[in-house]
Amino acid sequence: MLRPSYPIRTARLALRPFTEGDFDDLHALTGDPDVVRYLYWEVHDEEMTRASLKNRIAQDALTAEGQWLVLAMDLGGRVIGQVVLKWESALSRQGELGFVLHPDFQGRGYAREASEAMLRLGFDELGLHRICGKCDTRNVPSWQLLSRLGMRREAHFVEDELFKGEFGDQYVYAMLDREWRARQTSST
Repeated sequence: MLRPSYPIRTARLALRPFTEGDFDDLHALTGDPDVVRYLYWEVHDEEMTRASLKNRIAQDALTAEGQWLVLAMDLGGRVIGQVVLKWESALSRQGELGFVLHPDFQGRGYAREASEAMLRLGFDELGLHRICGKCDTRNVPSWQLLSRLGMRREAHFVEDELFKGEFGDQYVYAMLDREWRARQTSST
């Protein structure tokens, strides 16, 4: 089980649960075609964003496998993205990392900061053995970030699922707890 103390601070961000006041910033994310291009949801109208926000607000802890911890990336009071950690399996101690960032803030290291904090939660606090990250092979910035985080590419699935009307390819990256600890030791 994982119930973090909020906010979780990185060098420049506060990672925290979503609140009702985050509607406009969330809608800027979920309503942007460039943002949702490689995500499983379509562009959201305001009603869809309201429903989505309600779900995100409730995803502030991991109390059972299969749940997602969904945190807002807060930069000085503005939500610029979200970072997620899924508790995939308690028995096998598996998790999954994900992130979404508004295009105006991409390329500045924010997603990396937030993702490193989530890896720390997953490995150090939840006790996971392995955390993976998955993305469409065309989503170059995402798989490059997974690589920069120290995750290794484990798989390239070719046309493994029907995605937004076409068969798409997917990369799977992963890191083990011992690899995480080795990176932490080498960076100190």
